[in-house]
Amino acid sequence: MKKLPFAAFVLVLFVFVFALAGCASASGEEGSGTSVYSESPSNAVVQPTEVKDYVADLKLAMNSDTVKQEVTVKTFVDGDTTHFYVPESVMEGGVLKARYLAINTPESTGRVEEYGKKASNFTRERLSKATSIIIESDDDKWNRDSTGSRYLVWVWYRTSDSEEYRNLNVEILQNGLAIASSTANNRYGSIAMAALMQAKALKLNVFSGEKDPDFYYGDAVELTMSELRLNIERYNGIKVAFEGVVAKDDGGSVYIEEYNPQTDMYNGVSVYYGFNLPGPALKALSVGNRVRIVGTVQYYEAGGLYQVSGLSYKLMDPDNPNNVKMISSGHSAAFVKTSPSTFVDGKVSVVSMDDDGVEVVREYDYAYLALNTTLEMDDLFVEDVRTTSDPSSSSYGAMTLVCVSDGIEVNVRTTVFTDGKGHLVTADAYMGRTIDVKGLVDSFDGTYQIKVISPKDIVIKD
Repeated sequence: MKKLPFAAFVLVLFVFVFALAGCASASGEEGSGTSVYSESPSNAVVQPTEVKDYVADLKLAMNSDTVKQEVTVKTFVDGDTTHFYVPESVMEGGVLKARYLAINTPESTGRVEEYGKKASNFTRERLSKATSIIIESDDDKWNRDSTGSRYLVWVWYRTSDSEEYRNLNVEILQNGLAIASSTANNRYGSIAMAALMQAKALKLNVFSGEKDPDFYYGDAVELTMSELRLNIERYNGIKVAFEGVVAKDDGGSVYIEEYNPQTDMYNGVSVYYGFNLPGPALKALSVGNRVRIVGTVQYYEAGGLYQVSGLSYKLMDPDNPNNVKMISSGHSAAFVKTSPSTFVDGKVSVVSMDDDGVEVVREYDYAYLALNTTLEMDDLFVEDVRTTSDPSSSSYGAMTLVCVSDGIEVNVRTTVFTDGKGHLVTADAYMGRTIDVKGLVDSFDGTYQIKVISPKDIVIKD
């Protein structure tokens, strides 16, 4: 028998191997069904060949061993955090602060990131339309997250009684509005990962490589504090730059105020600086400094207020115009002496421009214009004290002092007070006493109040 030439042998071997590989590929497809993904030569997922609604495939099993509770929304925080009303038997205080399992959406509160607003709006839209919402634990108990103040949950909702519940966590992943967060290591890990991989393959939202249409990429808009305060809703989501004096530090946030000669009042804003700014920026934000702030305006749902966040400081570029910058030092908070009647019933007329550039006169509540600025109020009689009693709340022990003066009621809200020995200051310290107060103009549930950060800012007179 003649031997094949070497070149012919190689050709036959190549054809044999190619055919064998094709059979193996066909066999694999027949055994596993139609693949959701096609693969590039580098083995990377590039494009789905079949788009699936993984959320529809996932069913809520009411008879499983997990803990479940029907809830209603108290506060939307961002895309992966919501506060729910629950029975007192579930959580003391009747509120469960939920952190969604398996997902991490872009930030839209303390700092603002691309697609953060879209993720937050997605969660709000879905749950606002829900006729029923059920939260579910990952095992047989409610588990806290790493902060210790939130609980890790699956969130299920439906928009009519005839529909099946949809899993919002997986739906957020499926729409490309979150990155992985221990996504595979939980009760619904396999389907959550499949939804995430499909979103990546489809290049949806955070995986698109495209600019977020709701994110402000432009240069900071230079404003006066008055312009910012009077039109803060207009600048929501916009990067702004302004100056003012640091009046108070609330641990993670500072309150900055500036005198407005037109109204003979101070205007102010809360600025969230977080816990990641380098030393020079923190030094610039010290109380008593006049500073230039560059950050993004955003509505902080949990606090019910507009604030400025997203501050930065580049150590290698100290002259960068986007840095937090100290202008001067040695200033003092205003602590404007204010009567209860002015605080509760006062009105202020302000001349401003409408959208067509025409001067108009608008009337505002005095306290609205004074929000986030410092004031002093004397001779308040403490008629009642309400204390936050939920041990799991970061405000556990904080008090609302219900005060009266000349028949006018003013609420004074404290942070958590401790004395020199670290003991909690309780209602007994203030109940039935007359006090002088230095604090910040604040608002809660549509009612103006005075926020006091330190016990030294309340002087007991009798």
